[in-house]
Amino acid sequence: MATTLATPTSSSDTVHKPIKNVLIACAMTAEALPMVESLGLQPDEQFASPAPCLSWSGQHFGMQIHIVQNGKDSEHNVDNVGTVPAALSTFLACSRFQPDLIISVGTAGGFQSQGAAIGDVFLGTTTVNHDRRIPIPGFDKYGVGAHTAVPTSHLQKALKFKAGMVSSGNSLDYTEQDMSFMTSNKVAVKDMEAAAVAWVAAMFKAPMFCLKSITDIVDGGRPPQEEFLENLQRAATALQEAILPVLKFVSGKTAAEL
Repeated sequence: MATTLATPTSSSDTVHKPIKNVLIACAMTAEALPMVESLGLQPDEQFASPAPCLSWSGQHFGMQIHIVQNGKDSEHNVDNVGTVPAALSTFLACSRFQPDLIISVGTAGGFQSQGAAIGDVFLGTTTVNHDRRIPIPGFDKYGVGAHTAVPTSHLQKALKFKAGMVSSGNSLDYTEQDMSFMTSNKVAVKDMEAAAVAWVAAMFKAPMFCLKSITDIVDGGRPPQEEFLENLQRAATALQEAILPVLKFVSGKTAAEL
């Protein structure tokens, strides 16, 4: 079943505000650190203790840039992936930094039926949840949690990125119901965080879009964990190469001009 009309994350006031303060939200160390290094950002001390998330800040292209990463799980020593850590770190970062623009940046699965290939960079047009099935009136739409990203047609054209809907869930694999939802809604990118970042962005009425690099092909027939591990470094490099041109393009504009 196709989704209903999505809710914008931003207000008419915020999309016409000059972008001077950008928050980049990442889940994994492998995604965040290459961008931190290329941007020359410095760690923020005592960002949000006892929350595990980490952040780095600095100036670039005349803007204040912040990167927040979900940190590691203290018990298992792996990156905190998924919607819960993403919502927590994004909320804490928004509370502290009050960004003019939020970018959900990370690696993800892609659908070859929607033109995705390994290493491609996508801009997200809408975010949804594919695994929150609540078949009760009102709760069904809440479960999908659709949010429209700030339009980025000029950015897409300038940097020749692909674009499409991003669907989030808390598993690397998927059920038949997940796949049915994603194919019927023509989802292009499957990740584990973007919908949560968009939910928090809507709380703060902050313009938000996604920048996702493809590690695995969801409808390609291979186990996603195999392709993900094979292509994580390649996709992370693609993000690192993409973020500087994206920030340069954003600089001096309003969200309405993206």
